[in-house]
Amino acid sequence: MLNEKDHEYWMEIAFREAEIANKRKEVPVGAIIVHNGTVIGKGSNQIEMLQDPTAHAEMIAITAAASHLQTRRLEKCTMYVTLEPCPMCAGAIVLARIPLLIFGAYDPKAGACSSLYTITNDTRLNHRVHTIGGVLEAKCSGIITDFFLTKRKLKAKNF
Repeated sequence: MLNEKDHEYWMEIAFREAEIANKRKEVPVGAIIVHNGTVIGKGSNQIEMLQDPTAHAEMIAITAAASHLQTRRLEKCTMYVTLEPCPMCAGAIVLARIPLLIFGAYDPKAGACSSLYTITNDTRLNHRVHTIGGVLEAKCSGIITDFFLTKRKLKAKNF
């Protein structure tokens, strides 16, 4: 059974993916998928780079993990993501049958795992995901807050 320190270890790796997105001037969100103690999928937001609204970190990590395992069912995997997944990503997590989701920062504007919706634990769906939020929350929310503060300052400067 994983403990808080284990979750923090893996979240640090997901955070590195968020830093990669940040360097590309993407909203800094990172995700990894762990299977048997190994990262088998990772992703960082690539929405702007690909001009694809579905290119969220979670979606990229799920695709990589499914390709690695050669199955759409990620039944013995854990996903770590730095920001609470949105409805699209929460739905994909359910469809992938991921049993455990750990996220860092809560997202009061678009979070679909506890903040606005509880898609990952909706009893009307055929799969539920055990979800733990708030792992390295200050660190994960800090990079996002800094990103948007910088973006607002640049926007104000250009006016």
